[in-house]
Amino acid sequence: MDYDGILNRKPFSTAKDEKKLMYGEWLTELTDYHRKHCHSYGQLLKHLMIPEHSHMGEEEIPMLPVGLFKDMDLISIPGNKVFKTMTSSGTKGQTVSRIYLDRDTANYQQRALANIGGDFWGEERLPLLVLDSPDVLKNRNLFSARGAGILGFSIFSSRICYGLDQDMNLDTERIQQFLDRYTGKRILIFGFTYIIWKYFYQALAKSVQKLDLSEGILIHGGGFKKLEDQSVSAHEFKERIREVSSIKEIHNYYGMAEQTGSIYMECPKGHLHASLYSDIITRRGKDFSVCSHGEKGIIQVLSPLALSYPGHSILTEDEGIILGEDDCPCGRLGKYFKVLGRIHQAEIRGCSDTYDG
Repeated sequence: MDYDGILNRKPFSTAKDEKKLMYGEWLTELTDYHRKHCHSYGQLLKHLMIPEHSHMGEEEIPMLPVGLFKDMDLISIPGNKVFKTMTSSGTKGQTVSRIYLDRDTANYQQRALANIGGDFWGEERLPLLVLDSPDVLKNRNLFSARGAGILGFSIFSSRICYGLDQDMNLDTERIQQFLDRYTGKRILIFGFTYIIWKYFYQALAKSVQKLDLSEGILIHGGGFKKLEDQSVSAHEFKERIREVSSIKEIHNYYGMAEQTGSIYMECPKGHLHASLYSDIITRRGKDFSVCSHGEKGIIQVLSPLALSYPGHSILTEDEGIILGEDDCPCGRLGKYFKVLGRIHQAEIRGCSDTYDG
């Protein structure tokens, strides 16, 4: 597969017919590749009676339930080629997924993230305020979802400031010094939704001190499950954050450790977008047939960038609705959608390595 050719293309410039054709070819090739290089995956395809060397359309590609990455070591490279191991989110005591990356796969996923981010806020490196503790990155070889997110978004940074100390306390003095240094300049702000709400918003809401982050672009991910339990909607999240920080530009994103780099960014119209480096299908729970646009279904995510492990087609534990394709008012091509939350039977897990403090 020509990864340079894929990653040299703009992320939101490919129309649906061309993309669907390419995804059938790319994912068929990856399915054959992982069949040969991952014994467990090959056995699964055998049991499913998926014939070898048969061209499949995008919607025919076998999908792995995301939970399998918790129960099995799914890897398509020799152990001595593992460059980095990613772990998924999970509350204490829960089993987490382990995703094994070689240098090439890690590089492809990082380039995809850089291209997607560049489309939203430009290619210039910006000062980055991370609304988390630097302790998350203690182990550089075994990355949690939070650590991977921080490391991934650090590629956009010219300088990094951590807004929380090791005890998860908001360090307003350090943040203010950072802001003073870059007065009048755009800055990027990154964090996980629940962490931002609990340790940034709630701390500022109780404080007499306010921070002027009006030049900031806030990127946050990890879902709203914990906030919905507190009756905080996505709209209210944005409004409350703006009240205490004056941040005008706020983007949510949807992503997972099992397909790092292939994130789905929220555009100014409030829609999550699939780029050239990822795609989404929604399926009916009763028979896994493909849903129509506008119909609620279980989210399947696809990506050609999962080379070191068979993560190119994954059935998630989330429900969503595809709203349209190639016609979002923001002008980006590709499918756009919204996530409704976890499916009823799914194990409840926090998407930001739930911090219990």
